[in-house]
Amino acid sequence: MTRLREDAVFPSRARAGDAGLDLTACEEATIGPGERVSVGIGIAVEIPEGHAGLVVPRSGLALRHGLSLVNTPGVIDAGYRGEVRVIVLNTDREHAFTVEPGMRIAQLLVVPAIAVDVVEVGELTASERGTGGFGSSGVR
Repeated sequence: MTRLREDAVFPSRARAGDAGLDLTACEEATIGPGERVSVGIGIAVEIPEGHAGLVVPRSGLALRHGLSLVNTPGVIDAGYRGEVRVIVLNTDREHAFTVEPGMRIAQLLVVPAIAVDVVEVGELTASERGTGGFGSSGVR
């Protein structure tokens, strides 16, 4: 990782054993009800080949303030070297929310990303689920 701004905070785990690395805002942004903004983290990362970085919401901000991420999860490819930015969405219908520098606004998960070959076939192998889509497992 490298800092792109002097006040950038390197991603870190809040507790040992946490899956996600907290991503900290490096700029201020006020997000009105239903609005979204791109917030810079002030760092660039080098995700290892064969892996991807997934940017996901923080559950406490979602519960207490209705903050989410528009493109959840955001994907950081192994070859990307630009600034990590987070697209924050305010789902609250009445109140604006201000992101302040130093605020932890998202998490980064680094996960294996298997490269597959795309092969066209005449038909797919049968499975128990078949073509059952959304809601196919029932209400319970």
